[in-house]
Amino acid sequence: MARQTLNQVGSKVVIGAFLVSGTFHLIAPAQFMPLLPDWTPYPLALVCLSGIAELLAAIGLIAKLRWAPIFTALVLLAVWPANWWVAIEATNNAEIATAVIAWLRLPLQLPLIYWALKSPVKSG
Repeated sequence: MARQTLNQVGSKVVIGAFLVSGTFHLIAPAQFMPLLPDWTPYPLALVCLSGIAELLAAIGLIAKLRWAPIFTALVLLAVWPANWWVAIEATNNAEIATAVIAWLRLPLQLPLIYWALKSPVKSG
């Protein structure tokens, strides 16, 4: 029972994070542009698409749709390289505080992926 409760709380954490992050991707995309390498094609489009994907994932989890846990985990995996990029770039640029935060953020995606996959879905 405790594991089920933790998974339900975790699912809500993912939903909340994706609602906030997805919304900010769309209303302030410039804030996310530095997360992408300079050579990334169509960075603004990618930021907006990732925001839309996060919002769709959150809505799917809220509605307990069968596709939502896998889709959410895939979105988390898709944005992980950008998080690695930020950590490496911050380290290379001697931005100590940014680097520490970026490196600490990387392992936090693992429980988010787990909780996404364990999110409840409607039976049937």
